[in-house]
Amino acid sequence: MKFSKKLITWYLQNKRSMPWRKTTDPYRIWLSEIILQQTRVAQGLPYYLSFTETFPTVFDLANANEEQVLKLWQGLGYYSRARNLHATAKYVANDLNGVFPDTYIGLLKLKGVGDYTASAIASICYKEAVPVVDGNVYRVLSRYFGIETPINSTEGVKEFKKLAISLMDHDEPADYNQAIMEFGALQCKPKNPYCIVCPLNDSCESQKNGKVTVLPVKLKKLKIKKRYFNYIVLLINNSQTIIQQRVGNGIWKGLYEFPLIENETIDITKITSDTTIKNIIEDKNHEIVPYNEDPIIHKLSHQHLYTKFYIIRLDAIGVISKNQKLIDYKDIKTYPVPILLGNFIDSFFEETVVSE
Repeated sequence: MKFSKKLITWYLQNKRSMPWRKTTDPYRIWLSEIILQQTRVAQGLPYYLSFTETFPTVFDLANANEEQVLKLWQGLGYYSRARNLHATAKYVANDLNGVFPDTYIGLLKLKGVGDYTASAIASICYKEAVPVVDGNVYRVLSRYFGIETPINSTEGVKEFKKLAISLMDHDEPADYNQAIMEFGALQCKPKNPYCIVCPLNDSCESQKNGKVTVLPVKLKKLKIKKRYFNYIVLLINNSQTIIQQRVGNGIWKGLYEFPLIENETIDITKITSDTTIKNIIEDKNHEIVPYNEDPIIHKLSHQHLYTKFYIIRLDAIGVISKNQKLIDYKDIKTYPVPILLGNFIDSFFEETVVSE
């Protein structure tokens, strides 16, 4: 039995029951694929259910405001995915009358849709014989064929795509693509793969040559950048606080946060000399207390954030900037924030502030 048929047979016997596997609606398949990019199924499933319940159609998603979309996405990370999701929904709803492109080439033109996502949608929804190549697929192909070309190199991307095309099952493209991804997720796992009971172990090159643990090969990652965030949490009259929206093209664009001083070292006695904080406090009586002595380390793909929170209590404020908002404590959870701040808000505002 050839490679593709063995995988499909395995898949039909072992596949997990997922809501997106019970439909060929391109809207729902697209939604699931965007959510599952760089996200484990267990983490992505609740988000998929929330999105499909809140936005049953592409028109519902298109008509939402960005803050609503970002709030629902909160905790998934890589927030550009959410912004692209929203932009594409508006394009499909308004320019394409709610109808998704029905070819791989057409799907590639959608914002946020790359080779992998276009292949997945085209094969699952329209039975087009185009192969998916994601992390799971790279791992299966690299191990099975004993390929040592780095999967994140230009040469590797071309080599694995060419191989994937040659292996494509033209009779059952949807089942084959889902099979090889599921096989990589459940059977040919990154660590401790189930080689003993693998249906491909009699012809797997890495199993034969003892290289299962060293494949696939990846080029060294970029150097991790360290950043030092000092958040100033203002508690005004025991009922209000100030938040601001992040702008620019850096991390967390469009999300909200507390006033921020980015500096490796910070003198608690000089926090009020920062222009933004100085304008807010003016000459009002205030008290500054550090919330955490040791920084909270929040790890992103290419940077680690060393974060401290400083609590300032005061009865009144001076001037706030245009992108800042004075809000009631009770409304803070309605705003989309990074998970780092979401965790702080849960612990501090619920346990400390609300109990006062």
